[in-house]
Formats: sequence, structure tokens, C-alpha cells
Amino acid sequence: MAKSKKGRKSKRSKRPARKWSARVTRESDALDLKKGVFTKDDPKKIARSLKRSAEHSHRRKSSPYRSAMSMLTFYINRGGKDLSARRKAILEKAKDELRALFDKD
Repeated sequence: MAKSKKGRKSKRSKRPARKWSARVTRESDALDLKKGVFTKDDPKKIARSLKRSAEHSHRRKSSPYRSAMSMLTFYINRGGKDLSARRKAILEKAKDELRALFDKD
């Protein structure tokens, strides 16, 4: 006779929740970001801040453009369905502004 699952505790409940995405944002080798950069309402300010951080970072492993775009895309992807349509639109416009600042496309 098989035991019921009710009496067992799941191993998952014992583990603390890990926020690897928060650690990546905080400790990434890509950029040293200013606090609150992704919460700004102006796409141009977000793009300028990312560009400035990418150009001044000594920890990045690729070009400033790639580092800045990667961090912005990472933030959008990790936000997923928790990002409001308005916030996502602002961040997508920031991508366009970033391309313009780096003379891409």
C-alpha cells in the first residue's frame, strides 16, 4: 500500500527562495548600474544612463553597446508578465534610444 503525499514534506519548501536575477543585476560583470535606472519614466534618460555606465565600467567583457543592450534586455525578460504594458513600452523605447546613441541601425 502506497503512502499518501499529504504526510510528506517537500524538499522545495525547505530551500530559501533564490533570486539569481537580482544577484546578476547587482553583481554582473556587464555594468555598474545607477540605482533605479530602470524605474525612470523617460526612455532617453534610461538609455543615457545605460550608455554612461557601459562606457565607464571596467568590468564589462564586450563592447559598451552590447553590454548596455544586454542588461536592458535582461531586465525586460526577467520582468516578464509582471511588467505593466506602460513600463514595457518605456523600456522598449529605451532600446531604440540606446541604438540611436550608439549610432546602430
